[in-house]
Amino acid sequence: MELRLQRLAALMAACAAAVALTACGGGGGGGGGAFLPQGATLQPPTEPLAEDDAIVASASVAALCAAPRTGIDPDTGATFPDRSGTIADEKRWVRGWIDETYLWFSEVPTRLASKDYANPVAWFDVLKTPQLTASGRAKDRFHFTMATAAYRALSQGGIEVSYGFELAFLSASPPRDVRVAYTEPNSPAAQAGIVRGTRVIEVDGVDVAGGSDTATLNAALVPAREGEAHSFRLRGPDGSERTLSLAAARVTRLPVQNVKTIATASGPVGYMQLNDHLATAEAALIAAVNQLQGAGIVDLVVDMRYNGGGLLDVASELASMVSSAGATTGAVFERLVFNSKNPFRVAPAQAALPFHTTSRGFSTPVGQALPRLGLSRVTVLAGPDTCSASESVINSLRGVGVAVDLIGGTTCGKPYGFLPQDNCGTTYFAIQFQGVNNQGFGDYGDGFAPTCAVADDFDHALGDPAEARLAAALSFRSSGACPAPASSKAELARRKAEAQGAPYLIRSQVRENRILATLRATQP
Repeated sequence: MELRLQRLAALMAACAAAVALTACGGGGGGGGGAFLPQGATLQPPTEPLAEDDAIVASASVAALCAAPRTGIDPDTGATFPDRSGTIADEKRWVRGWIDETYLWFSEVPTRLASKDYANPVAWFDVLKTPQLTASGRAKDRFHFTMATAAYRALSQGGIEVSYGFELAFLSASPPRDVRVAYTEPNSPAAQAGIVRGTRVIEVDGVDVAGGSDTATLNAALVPAREGEAHSFRLRGPDGSERTLSLAAARVTRLPVQNVKTIATASGPVGYMQLNDHLATAEAALIAAVNQLQGAGIVDLVVDMRYNGGGLLDVASELASMVSSAGATTGAVFERLVFNSKNPFRVAPAQAALPFHTTSRGFSTPVGQALPRLGLSRVTVLAGPDTCSASESVINSLRGVGVAVDLIGGTTCGKPYGFLPQDNCGTTYFAIQFQGVNNQGFGDYGDGFAPTCAVADDFDHALGDPAEARLAAALSFRSSGACPAPASSKAELARRKAEAQGAPYLIRSQVRENRILATLRATQP
């Protein structure tokens, strides 16, 4: 019996998306909020026309909550706007908000009735387009919700409850192969000496490769509470095994890691590992660019293989710091295309996000001039976990004539984004705009193909010049030739999976997005 990897969407009280290894594909059902099994497609509903749900203006039912919050909203400093309402009121808000702001509002199935869905989140889950991309994937694979407090903690502070390791599921069906992709500094995993490439052999006595007790595996791999402890048997890259207990903690993600300079025959090459476009990445990126600029680098490799995206303004800052003023002055980093209703009343100037030349104030004082490397070419290590705002960096640099070489696998394919919206303690994420570059290109729903296809290498540390993708990048910049395709069965399987867009990482969905912090008059 095959066991497939599923992602369970976060319910209103959940802090993040969960990982689930379920039997026979599992999942399904709007009420459960589950993602479709791998290989499934979204289909228009076939049931008879349901009782009509009148669409009302979302503003007329906003903050009418079945369980109103009290106290001060930390985002605004004012009292929460919540008033006493009902589940039906919250569902009406969801339907109205989708009709007003969703990019593909006209493609939302009409043969659906809110009464058939237990809560606003379940109702929201089905209010999206059933259309497919050219390759047959769901056009909207990105619809999700998150508890507002959890979203705030992760997006603003980079904090989430975890062990501090990012797991890569090289095989989610038996024989399963689950390995550590990287760890967060000072986290429980890092303090235990767990490194990239470590294989998870057993969890709480259940064999990971072939065990059928998926409930135990799920509970341990994605801890729900701080302090929750589980037993792991691990096999290190050197083949040695050990058993240890790990307790989940509030882990602060370090979005920029491993900044270094690599000596080459043609001059020093900079390297940085960029895992997230979080608010905290702003200060870290500025520091990294200053360090590399001081080292006199002649080329740069940005490792975004595990970067699912984040704040679009941070992506713009990065692209600006990589390139030159000559390339970006007066150019658009990304133009935002909304639905035909222009729901946010966006003026043309607001829809054009520039290449920022000064800091935005996310984690460094606002208005400081950004350093520039002035490069006309950059190499990005990428793969199916490279998504959204990370793809925006690639597309926008190419839009102003900066050559971007991609080494690795095909990216995830998400030229879309949204303005997250809270209502009654749940933050809703529905696609509201498509991003296009300075040349008007933004149609990459099936991802960007790599310049050189190189399978992810879990036998070497990230940033190690011998790691397959980094080694290929260093070789390609000097020779212009891609490495010979790998011949081992495992590497061939990984390359095939990456070419088909199968991600390795299962993470909170807020880390897989292009998020516009706010609509405001955009200044460089």
